[in-house]
Amino acid sequence: MARRHFGTDGVRGVVGVDLTPELVERLGWAVTTWSDGGSVFLGRDTRGSGPELEAAFSRGVVAAGGSALLAGVLPTPAVALLAQDLGAVISASHNPPEYNGVKFFDEGGQKLTDESEEEIEALLDAPPADGVPRGTVTRVEDATARYLEHVVGKFGSDLSGLRLGVDCANGAYSEIAPQAFEGLGAGAAVIGAEPDGENINVGCGATDLGLLQEQVVGAGADLGVAFDGDGDRMLAVDETGAPLDGDQIVAILALHLGVDLVAVTSMTNLGFHRLMEEHGIRVVTTDVGDRYVLEALRREGGLLGGEQSGHIIYLRDHVTGDGLAAALLLCAALGGRKLSEVAAVMPRFPQAKENVGVRSKQLTPAIRAEVERVNGNLDGRGRVLVRASGTEPLVRVLAEAETDAETESLCGTIAALVRRELG
Repeated sequence: MARRHFGTDGVRGVVGVDLTPELVERLGWAVTTWSDGGSVFLGRDTRGSGPELEAAFSRGVVAAGGSALLAGVLPTPAVALLAQDLGAVISASHNPPEYNGVKFFDEGGQKLTDESEEEIEALLDAPPADGVPRGTVTRVEDATARYLEHVVGKFGSDLSGLRLGVDCANGAYSEIAPQAFEGLGAGAAVIGAEPDGENINVGCGATDLGLLQEQVVGAGADLGVAFDGDGDRMLAVDETGAPLDGDQIVAILALHLGVDLVAVTSMTNLGFHRLMEEHGIRVVTTDVGDRYVLEALRREGGLLGGEQSGHIIYLRDHVTGDGLAAALLLCAALGGRKLSEVAAVMPRFPQAKENVGVRSKQLTPAIRAEVERVNGNLDGRGRVLVRASGTEPLVRVLAEAETDAETESLCGTIAALVRRELG
């Protein structure tokens, strides 16, 4: 069936426009009905719309006879770890404050499959029945402490003497991440940790590294780490202020952790693939979306994977991608070296990207034919990739080649075609 509401990561939209309390209440009812009741562990990020949508979702759970366990502000990976019969997060992840959404985890902390989401969609047209509520709502007071104990205990190391900048994106890690780093002995200069409901991901965090770069260089820190608003993404900057993307972080961790397999997406830099080949590490490539990386790791029996955007997944002692766990592992991988030195192991092909606003995200035959022609001509020394965004009315164009000039030319040409066909 056609997916009306679910995208690559749950249901997401602009609050009051395409994401309303009524829709969120129906989602609560539908997912609880789909799972035959039970307990739904619910967290949210720091958006101003969160409390209203939390209440709406809870009404749906209760109407379906379930138990809503409200943990308040909590990172998405914490909800995955603490999920009961289901886990749910009121969050739009890295999107601006006017967005919000709902994403789901099963009892094992895994994101729901496409098939499961389609089954839930089929229930949305049957609204919650009127009458006496049949379920319960309970506040969970110790969720943050339980999550912090797990992540620090499983992924932490002695960080004494390490100086780092920490950008919490004014999101769900605003209190938790500083506690973790300082508890392990690091000196943490924290920014983006004053959420007001309207500043999540605004000019800070993993979507905008500018402030973190300035802070790291100005303070002479060893490195900086930045999370997105709900904490499932992490990017870094080295001691010179140079940014590291998810490809580089996964490459560093692959060598540090000694894995024999990694899962990445079609966006991953060609330089990553060359490095993994040199070290005899098998690479499994998936569609874009951390859920597909997770599925590949579980299918292939792997532990490590990630996306260029900063979803870093390590499944030893965890069930999903976790920004804080990834940051702690990256700190441990330094081994007394500078991050710039550690990151230099991976050659990076120049990449150019453009997001094209479109009226339709359905790629036309002309676009597909031109992409196929260009990639055939490049013959492995570069590529172009065109894909529809799963969360916004955009088509994303990526070009990769051996020189900056060729990369920019390829991206511009394909983006112009997309704009003519769909813009």
